[in-house]
Amino acid sequence: MVGQRSFLSLILVFLATFLIGCGGPSVAKAPPTYTQAQLVQIKEYLPEIEAVRDRSQELQKLIESKEWINVGNFIHGPMTEARLTMNYVVPHLLTSDQQKARQVVRDLFEHLVKVDQAATARNTQLALSNYKAVYTDIDKFLKLLPDTSQSEAS
Repeated sequence: MVGQRSFLSLILVFLATFLIGCGGPSVAKAPPTYTQAQLVQIKEYLPEIEAVRDRSQELQKLIESKEWINVGNFIHGPMTEARLTMNYVVPHLLTSDQQKARQVVRDLFEHLVKVDQAATARNTQLALSNYKAVYTDIDKFLKLLPDTSQSEAS
């Protein structure tokens, strides 16, 4: 009986040693970073988004002057192109930022629809409030993007 306990103790010691040895120290993972290819892709799409953001005053003036046809044209033209471009950028973002970016693009779409509906209804106040939300969404999206100036060094 004493021999069996010694043998069982020896097996448990070997098992514990093996399990502890396999665990090893945990290796700290580096935070995810953008690859050069991702930065190049994002940089390629960035000017289109920024160009629409820079035209914010143009849309505001169209709404204030009640040029509803031109408001619709602006929404269905440059704004829709910018939204599509934003959708193209999302897969190139870090995985942790992709969900946030998708939500911002969905919010942008909803606000664009509301501006378009307000233009159809000729409702200046509703159009202006949603116009502001559109450009807030664009700014939120741009804040999720990495600094692409790193890709210029290559």
